[in-house]
Amino acid sequence: MLAAKLTSQLPLDALRRIHHGTSYHCLYTLSNIFLHTEGGRTRDASLLSDSSALRRGFYSQSAFRPTFRLRDTQQYGRRSISLSAATIVNSAPRPIQPYLRLMRLDKPIGTWLLYLPCAWSIALAADPGHLPHLGILTLFGTGALLMRGAGCTINDMWDKDFDKKVSRTATRPIASGEISQRQALVFLGGQLSLALCVLLCLNYYSIALGAASLSLVISYPLMKRITYWPQFVLGLTFNWGALLGWSAVKGFCDWSVCLPLYFSGVMWTLIYDTIYAHQDKDDDVKIGVKSTALRFQEQTKPWLSGFTVAMLSGLVVAGVNAEQTLPYYAVLSTVAVHLTHQIYTLDIHKPEDCWKKFVSNRNLGLLLFLGIVAGNLWKERRETLLQNEEEVR
Repeated sequence: MLAAKLTSQLPLDALRRIHHGTSYHCLYTLSNIFLHTEGGRTRDASLLSDSSALRRGFYSQSAFRPTFRLRDTQQYGRRSISLSAATIVNSAPRPIQPYLRLMRLDKPIGTWLLYLPCAWSIALAADPGHLPHLGILTLFGTGALLMRGAGCTINDMWDKDFDKKVSRTATRPIASGEISQRQALVFLGGQLSLALCVLLCLNYYSIALGAASLSLVISYPLMKRITYWPQFVLGLTFNWGALLGWSAVKGFCDWSVCLPLYFSGVMWTLIYDTIYAHQDKDDDVKIGVKSTALRFQEQTKPWLSGFTVAMLSGLVVAGVNAEQTLPYYAVLSTVAVHLTHQIYTLDIHKPEDCWKKFVSNRNLGLLLFLGIVAGNLWKERRETLLQNEEEVR
């Protein structure tokens, strides 16, 4: 009876998942959705319908959101265990789960997108022939996790009333009432205090530079109320690490490298966050907030293509000024192909496709990081060859 009731409401892509061997995972998701609804109806019918609850349940369990999975199954007599960010959050003590979801610990894609420009800059600043400094990479990873969490907390505090009116965000802890504004403010103070501890591990130049970004972190959530370009302000905020990473290694900024890298990061954010914004454009119109998705509409692909050209140009300039080598430019051409394919195949009218394209940018960022590292290691080989040629002469 339960199975019949649930499968009658299944979207087509869920049936395909079951057909292709993920029946255990889908049925687990379905049972959770059913248990959290009353007879197949959500408790707040004014916000969410049966079908939207089912769709949201499947998208939240989709392979695109968590990076890893935690599943305990029997396969050929052996136990298989894998780890997922969402499962870690769901396995945490119940009182702290809302706070972990408030800082989006169950959706690590935002942390990756904040961290990767830092990693690019740290790798570019490494000495020729050397790997990037592991300790600094770790510090920035911790800082990215904390600052992304703080940014999400600030965003949800500002947007509480808006979030209640959008089905995708109505279950966020502040909008749903799980966490009060006062509790969120105390939690925000804790996150910023820990982030300050990370910042104080850096040199004085970097401490001052890092502190200068706080005004962007606080003001960004307000931009969607006053401009159709909030994604540009997000880019200025999310890519501050492109400046900070270099200064953490060198003690200063080489602006001939850092500014083109920062510019490229801002263009990259305009690409992926415009794609992301297309998921909510109908709700944004209803509640009166702005985005580049609403600004560009059917002209989104030409705009994104322009941002891609600008991003790649900035990366070429940064590479030339940092004396990068062949592997860097080879990877840059692969990045260009990735972005071209991403934009060409994008369907801005399908939220699930927008999400898929959005999260693919993590892999793009990691690819560019590996290209920078390989290009830096290649420098040693090039310098050795030049020295040998001079000796022969």
